[in-house]
Amino acid sequence: MELLLLLLILGGGAAYFMNRSNKQKSAALEATRLDDARTEARRWIERLGSQVLTIAGSDAASTQAIADASERYNAAASAISQATTVKQAHLARESALEGLHYMNAAREIMGMTSGPELPLLEGQRNAGKVTERRTIEHEGQTLTASPVASDETPNYYPGGNVAGRPVPAGWYSRPWWADAMATGMWTAASMMMFSAMFSGMAGVNYSPEQFADGSGEGAEGDAGGGEDGGDMGGEDMGGDMGDTGGDGGGFFGGGDDGGGFFDGGFDFDF
Repeated sequence: MELLLLLLILGGGAAYFMNRSNKQKSAALEATRLDDARTEARRWIERLGSQVLTIAGSDAASTQAIADASERYNAAASAISQATTVKQAHLARESALEGLHYMNAAREIMGMTSGPELPLLEGQRNAGKVTERRTIEHEGQTLTASPVASDETPNYYPGGNVAGRPVPAGWYSRPWWADAMATGMWTAASMMMFSAMFSGMAGVNYSPEQFADGSGEGAEGDAGGGEDGGDMGGEDMGGDMGDTGGDGGGFFGGGDDGGGFFDGGFDFDF
């Protein structure tokens, strides 16, 4: 009986220490993944910051694209300064990549080289693109979409998901996705607008109903391609970025964890 009791005690102790060891290993692995995700995000944020700081627009379209890129830089810098999970770090990376797509559009307008190919944004492949010029009237306002920049269509979107719905890449007379991006919600009339603007367009191969339910062209495959465009760790990239409160810091500040532009080395390879 005493031997059995001793064996039970020893077995329980071994199980406790093994479980404790596994938890410590799991925590260490998660910390490593978070550090890697933060480092990856900061690399793209610094590249975006260097371009926004050193390139100026030459017309309305390129100036607006650079302004949008600057906004994404501020959002990414704020997010990475407060990221405590791998998912939050990936979302900061996504904001920086979106800003770099804006910068590439601005550079193309101004006749500059676009630099190395960028990884695709979440949902970018499925969102499609504007392939012909169209103008519609919606809720008393005129909206024009075009595959190329013009004085009439200075607002660029690189394509991707906004508040769970696909927005085709292209140039627009106004940023019709901006309210949904700010609030996380689409209006009831957005499906009607999408139908009027994009139905039958060759570059947008999905229905207004698929726009409304967020499915676009269907399940997105590997979003790789371009530099470091492989698997992003299997995290769910959708949804809320979390509470990123506080000042994003712009170029010269931005939190305790690398948010500011001058907190790290510059990448002037653009």
